[in-house]
Amino acid sequence: MLVQQILKSKADDGVVTIAPDESLAAAAKLLAARRIGAVVVSPDGKTVAGIVSERDIVREIAQKGAGCLIDTLDGVMTRDIVTCSRDDTSDAVLGLMTQGRFRHLPVVEGTEMIGLISIGDVVKAQLATLAMEKEALEGMIKGF
Repeated sequence: MLVQQILKSKADDGVVTIAPDESLAAAAKLLAARRIGAVVVSPDGKTVAGIVSERDIVREIAQKGAGCLIDTLDGVMTRDIVTCSRDDTSDAVLGLMTQGRFRHLPVVEGTEMIGLISIGDVVKAQLATLAMEKEALEGMIKGF
């Protein structure tokens, strides 16, 4: 399955973003309010400057204490972002996520972000593909 198909299957194709000058506390509130595990840090809502996940916030608090919640995301975010395109396969994306040990991947076309997929989105797509293959194989065996 292609990333493009995964994006189409998502209920909301918009990407939640936050500005780099926002605080760690603001990011934590956004993650909690939206019930998401990561937020893309973007100065304009279209380009990817970085990403901040729940794990990043917990690590910062563990290292620096609760006082770090006033720090800006610019100093905390992961900057070296791996991205994919809408033409990548779910297998390739799952491999990237597994190898890089991350769970969220921005989908980029040129320099503009067009979506964000999570490992849950990819697993759901993989399960749907397996279910279709199973039905096809059962049909062939039964002679349908």
